[in-house]
Amino acid sequence: MQRIRWASMSLPRPSYGQSLFLLATLPLILAVSAIAVLVTVQSERSATREIAALEQAMIEAKRRELQNYLQLARTSFITIYGNAAPDDQAAKLRVTQILSAMVYGPDGFFFVYDYNGNNLVAPRQTWLIGRDWTGMTDADGIPVTDRLIELARQGSGYHSYEWRKPSTGEEATLLTYVIGLQDWQWAIGTGVWLDDVLAQGAAARAEVRARVAEQFRSIGAITLGALLLVFASGFLITVRERRLADAKLKQLTQRVLDTQEEERGRVARELHDSISQLLVGIRYKLELARRLTAKGEPAAEQAVDGAIAGLQGALGEVRRISHDLRPGVLDDLGLGPALKSLCEAFEVRTGLPVEFRTVVFRNRLDIEAKTALYRIAQEALTNVERHAGAGRVSVRVFGHRHGATLRIEDDGRGLPEGAGTTGMGLRNMAERIEQLDGTLRLARGVDGRGTIVEASVPLSHLLAPESEGAPAGGLPAESRAFP
Repeated sequence: MQRIRWASMSLPRPSYGQSLFLLATLPLILAVSAIAVLVTVQSERSATREIAALEQAMIEAKRRELQNYLQLARTSFITIYGNAAPDDQAAKLRVTQILSAMVYGPDGFFFVYDYNGNNLVAPRQTWLIGRDWTGMTDADGIPVTDRLIELARQGSGYHSYEWRKPSTGEEATLLTYVIGLQDWQWAIGTGVWLDDVLAQGAAARAEVRARVAEQFRSIGAITLGALLLVFASGFLITVRERRLADAKLKQLTQRVLDTQEEERGRVARELHDSISQLLVGIRYKLELARRLTAKGEPAAEQAVDGAIAGLQGALGEVRRISHDLRPGVLDDLGLGPALKSLCEAFEVRTGLPVEFRTVVFRNRLDIEAKTALYRIAQEALTNVERHAGAGRVSVRVFGHRHGATLRIEDDGRGLPEGAGTTGMGLRNMAERIEQLDGTLRLARGVDGRGTIVEASVPLSHLLAPESEGAPAGGLPAESRAFP
């Protein structure tokens, strides 16, 4: 049995530029389509009303024309009809002769039926004369003779039906007007063909369709132009944004490289100035201990003790450098102990007192936020050590209903006028907090002296409380929860 393998096909995902173009053009296309449909519907409705009004006006004119024709015919024989008896065959013959002679235009004539359905006058269609046409209908099944006789019995009336046109021999819509001679029981009428009216209506409808099509083409051309304009604008914006992004990426890459080189230089200096010198001293002491041991002198033991002490110092330096690169307490115990250790090391190194305040914390921040706030505090304390000339430093970290905030304040010289995030350290701080959708605020102290560095991370970086006594809803209270 042959196995059928189904291959899964993944649809290509649009790029950022294509998504932007779709978002920009889709509302435009929908709006233009709605406008086009609305214009089409309104145009067709308006044209339909206008064409119907035109056809109605033309039909009314035709009706008045038929009335005038029959009025002329009636005038021509009214004297004979008025002086004749109901059974005066001679008078009837004279009237039929008069009506048979009254033809007009290529297709106009008068017809006469008696109330029994017999045709008496049909000068352009003589094959109708002398025959009983009771029950005759047109091609659509509309009664002809019976309806004309009914209208004549009522006095007068109009009737439309399909009838053969004498000049062409083809059927067309005929509008007739009939009156009744009640004494003779005759139905006398005449008619006009409405093909010219229908032709004008069809021409008007064709013109409307052509106008609507032209409107569609105009709207389509405008839409195409707008789409091309949107595409060109989007293309230019995309090119510009890509250039700016490339430039920013180059700057960021350069800053990363500079930061790496700076960190490598710092580590190299630390290794050279501390670890290297300690190891050299240990080597000399071990060589001295070897020589003294070879001579059997008791001072060899002191040399070994000195080497051991030097090794202890080297291990301490290794731990310090490792702590500066990535403090283990940050991962093990959280942000609070790591900041406390950082402040204590700062006090030992600089001699400046540091006031560190925090609430009882629960290690609630995620690792990205803890690392960012720790590095910001590290950078801020480094700036205080190098540039502030301060006599006191305050570090406070706390949680609140909007997230967590680290606040570092000193009483030093403060920020110069117009200072922003132009330095490498300040840029690093701003970029770290920006990656977390947080905020970084730099300000002068209350009395105009010192600097305030305040970094806040949003509530999304706080982990759910693990203890049952934590506040409900995951919103930390400043008096209890700490990131």
